[in-house]
Amino acid sequence: MRSFTPSTSLRTATLTAVLIAVPLAGAYAAGHHKGALDASDPSDLAGPRVKGLIEQVQGVHQGIVDARRANNITPAVAERLEMRAARIGQAAEKIAASDHGRIPAAQYHDLLRRLDNVDQSLRVDTGTGFLMGDGADGGNYPNG
Repeated sequence: MRSFTPSTSLRTATLTAVLIAVPLAGAYAAGHHKGALDASDPSDLAGPRVKGLIEQVQGVHQGIVDARRANNITPAVAERLEMRAARIGQAAEKIAASDHGRIPAAQYHDLLRRLDNVDQSLRVDTGTGFLMGDGADGGNYPNG
């Protein structure tokens, strides 16, 4: 029977662990970097829906900036609206990146609806939202 000394078994265990861990670590790293390497550049997102949606997000952003400069909304409201608009833009880019630069119609309409809600919130917060009522009772009232 063969006798193992503690130093021999420790060296053997270390070597075995390294030989097992190296290929597994490489496979793990390759799996995590695959998405980053395969993701398309946002400049490659050239579909008409993507361009239109991004331009509309930029338009809402400009409206928020203008309202903030005119002191029609507080910095906190501006930040909240900016975050909502930015999330919509990021969602559009993510969807387009996963679908070869396109946004399917259903998701496009959902993103447009969400962006319209941000725009309407901006209008209500600045006092320029759609008005309800005919003035017969003394005034028109913001919708929202």
